[in-house]
Amino acid sequence: MATSSVTTTGVADHEAALEGHRRELTGYCYRMLGSGFEAEDAVQETMVRAWKAVERFEGRSSLRSWLFRIATNVCLDMVKGPQRRARPMDLGPSSTADSALGSPRPEHAWVQPVPDAMVVPAEGDPAELAASRDSIRLAFVAALQHLPARQRAVLILREVLRWQATEVAELLDTSVASVNSALQRARATIAAGRTAGAVDAAPSPVDADQQALLARYVDAFERYDMTALVALLR
Repeated sequence: MATSSVTTTGVADHEAALEGHRRELTGYCYRMLGSGFEAEDAVQETMVRAWKAVERFEGRSSLRSWLFRIATNVCLDMVKGPQRRARPMDLGPSSTADSALGSPRPEHAWVQPVPDAMVVPAEGDPAELAASRDSIRLAFVAALQHLPARQRAVLILREVLRWQATEVAELLDTSVASVNSALQRARATIAAGRTAGAVDAAPSPVDADQQALLARYVDAFERYDMTALVALLR
């Protein structure tokens, strides 16, 4: 990971250095929280905390690592928070005032799509950009919500952002062995979820045209492209 120090730069350079990491941080927070709105809030809080502490940043780690440490703590605090966000009321059947509330919906049921432009780099290696887009698709982000928060952070940092185990251990103030153990458990949980999904809800076979249409629906939905969605519905 590239190192960068902001200890000798001016205010404008401080701001530019921090803002240069905003998109990657937003992608990370989105994968952690499953909500574009919460991701933006988390990144804003990360920037505020970083700005307040930037003069004390000594450059012993990269600026990127330092920001991800702050963002991770912000996300973990939000995950543990008593009230994360208001739940949409139109995602369940109607009921009368005296009806039982029933069981709460699982957290992954509230995963929200996010535009690629908000979290995916504007340019770079095509293969890396494709992998980045895959890692923000709703199915993957929903699967992440099944994991405990720290396992979620380990999986994203190791598998998506390609950090070394030593870097993740330093960021989370833990050992490399603990990181590797958390990664193995996270992989097993994700794999078990995929297997269960394949058994419980096997899709009906579709032809190539239907697959292409579905792909266009998903792409337009995840990009908030209302024009494309309307065109597909006609």
